[in-house]
Amino acid sequence: MFRLHVVQAEFGDCFVLEYGTARQPRFTLIDGGPPHTFDDHLGPVLHELAQRNRALDACILSHVDNDHVIGLIDYFAELQSGTNGLPRPKELWHNSWGRAIDPDGAVAPRLKALMTASRTAAMPNATNATLGIDEGNALRAKASLLNVPINRSVPAGDRLQSSPTVDLITVDDVKQPIEFGNLSLRIVAPTRRNLEKLRDEWIAWLDKHESNVASDEPMTLANSDQSVPNLSSIALIAEADGKTILLTGDGRSDHLLDGLEMAGQLDNDGRCHVDVLKLAHHGSELDVTPEFFERITADTYVVSANGRYGNPDYSTLTWIVESAKAAKRKVALVLTNHTPADKKLQKKYATTTYRYSLQYLPEGDHSLVLSLGN
Repeated sequence: MFRLHVVQAEFGDCFVLEYGTARQPRFTLIDGGPPHTFDDHLGPVLHELAQRNRALDACILSHVDNDHVIGLIDYFAELQSGTNGLPRPKELWHNSWGRAIDPDGAVAPRLKALMTASRTAAMPNATNATLGIDEGNALRAKASLLNVPINRSVPAGDRLQSSPTVDLITVDDVKQPIEFGNLSLRIVAPTRRNLEKLRDEWIAWLDKHESNVASDEPMTLANSDQSVPNLSSIALIAEADGKTILLTGDGRSDHLLDGLEMAGQLDNDGRCHVDVLKLAHHGSELDVTPEFFERITADTYVVSANGRYGNPDYSTLTWIVESAKAAKRKVALVLTNHTPADKKLQKKYATTTYRYSLQYLPEGDHSLVLSLGN
């Protein structure tokens, strides 16, 4: 059995993997969505698991953006109350900002100082990144108080002697799939090389824009904010019963291709096919290219977005259906919400001509379930 529960997370991400057997199902939670996701949707989904007397093999945070982490913080806070009847995760997977981007502690203090000195309302992306560092630390602290191990199933080669349950999850270090029953999770991002690149991008961004704060020009600050480097996502291929799901977090397509190649998941032509592909960064065109959808193909594409920040982008959806038509493939688009982009897609790209279908999470439902295997 293999199912993907796409939880309503509005402009964020929240998923539950179900595997094992019908009589003995097992579950892993991936990301928790933005504020209100836990109260409105994730909490009811987890309570239903608790009523079935099911635990979570793992709780995985792809990265610390607040549209992924806040729901997990709310979940762990409820666990701390001890009166909630929620299932407990057996471990938390999480790459801390410090280990992933800032191992020598040089970036975070400069970023926080910059945000303190600037008019933060003019730099929302940088503000979110700063908050994400603290929110990621808060999640780790809650996990520690709850005695939830961090990255316990990750191979021991990268463990810190002073903190034996804290690891950096990278393709370089986790060369073999991590298994939970019939489910295998293969890490395909980040690579250590791409983490080093991201660190260099953050330092270059700080070097360039710290001087802009002195000018106190809102437009200058806003333009600076457009170039904030992204955060590194844990991306993985989940496989069970011969079916595969590529869970991308908010990973950039170039980083994903690098990781897939390092993990040995690309064929001789540099391509990979999965049954389900979760679009990175909620379908933003900033993180993918048409080439990516030509090289990484799927039968079903999942889009978790509600139109906020323009996600999903119309261009992203057109690249999917155009590449599928060129390859004479039928594809399905599964969306959590109706958005301007998919409405425009249906007007410009007829489903009969381009041979794609659309499915939406029903309004008012907590989740939509995709069944991949018996």
